[in-house]
Amino acid sequence: MRRRRWLAALFPLLASAPAIADVQLVAQLAQAAPAANPKVLTLATRAADCARRQGLLDGFRHLAVIDYSLPSTQPRLWIFDVVRGRLLHQELVAHGRNTGERLAERFSNVEGSKMSSLGLYQTAETYYGSNGYSLRLRGLDAGFNDNALSRAIVMHGAPYVSEAIAERLGRIGRSWGCPAVRSEVARTVIDTLKGGALLFAYYPDRKWLAESPLLRCGDAKPDPLLASLAGAAPRG
Repeated sequence: MRRRRWLAALFPLLASAPAIADVQLVAQLAQAAPAANPKVLTLATRAADCARRQGLLDGFRHLAVIDYSLPSTQPRLWIFDVVRGRLLHQELVAHGRNTGERLAERFSNVEGSKMSSLGLYQTAETYYGSNGYSLRLRGLDAGFNDNALSRAIVMHGAPYVSEAIAERLGRIGRSWGCPAVRSEVARTVIDTLKGGALLFAYYPDRKWLAESPLLRCGDAKPDPLLASLAGAAPRG
């Protein structure tokens, strides 16, 4: 009941935002994933719509959302079937070793930084590399993640991503910037997302929220949703 009241109060804010958000889709995704922040889901759908309108992508069926404002010990990766409005997976996901310890704090688009990058990605092809079965990611957020391919930022499984390690260390292991998942689910997750799905990585980073070309989509008017997130503190 409390969540329904919160969503009802949130939707006018979403509808008044300059960039387009599919309010009905956000409601479906929020209902399917009660632990996900509806504001973050809204940004993900807005960024996807902007990328489509700019000709960066065609249609898509699957959307992955990472909320890096949550600690790495919590499942903070959600994968949705947006056609059916269903949650398919909710998983732990690593951040880069120079992004932070338990909590993410810093992000970069620079090669060699060993940090995670924010923004919207489109998945590309799979391959077998040093981390096994992996999925290439093409960064669509100019200036924030568009070096993903040259940095080899990919989705892969990793033994350091596990609940056991989270309990022992107070955090999961960290990658060199890749959104690594549990080895046991890597193939299933990658096969769900391969070949054109979208992945949206969020954190309340003021620079990204203010300058991402996909969040405002060319609209310079004040955006109450982005303003509310810019002042938000990481959770956990």
